[in-house]
Amino acid sequence: MTEAARPDRSSGPAPRPTVKGYWSLALLRIGIGLLWIQNANWKFPPFAGLRGYTGAAVEHPVFPPFSWLVEHVILVNFTPFAYGVMLLEMALGGFLLVGLATRWWALLGIAQTVAIALSVLNVPHEWHWSYLLMLLAHIVILGTAAGRYAGLDGVLRPSWQSSSSRFARVLVRAS
Repeated sequence: MTEAARPDRSSGPAPRPTVKGYWSLALLRIGIGLLWIQNANWKFPPFAGLRGYTGAAVEHPVFPPFSWLVEHVILVNFTPFAYGVMLLEMALGGFLLVGLATRWWALLGIAQTVAIALSVLNVPHEWHWSYLLMLLAHIVILGTAAGRYAGLDGVLRPSWQSSSSRFARVLVRAS
């Protein structure tokens, strides 16, 4: 191709790459969303299972300051904490599933994965790698903005970018 025949790409936005691997990002995001939803099912009232796993942070400490926090703050206020965990994990799964504000929810997924790991990492017969894999999956979702591929972020982001509202700017960053 001669210089004259090459298209001029110096002006305007760069063309969006068309890589088939983007579907793998969508599948990862959807799979992690389903994982959170499925794992929220044992965190409904009366919260017996969640109380046991939360108490494991005190019985099998990973990081003593976190164990202190669990013992003196979280377990003392367990019912509101448990409702918060249940709602967070259901929302985390739902928003990742549909790909809306994916980067924000990936950050929350990282935080929740770290909190879970700090609670149960030293419990006998726990598979340590599961928490590392969850952490890595959320890092990939965050770093690739996986909601832009087969998710609502990809559909709604252009209108958010053209809006001048503060909420739209927040959503652009969250997507």
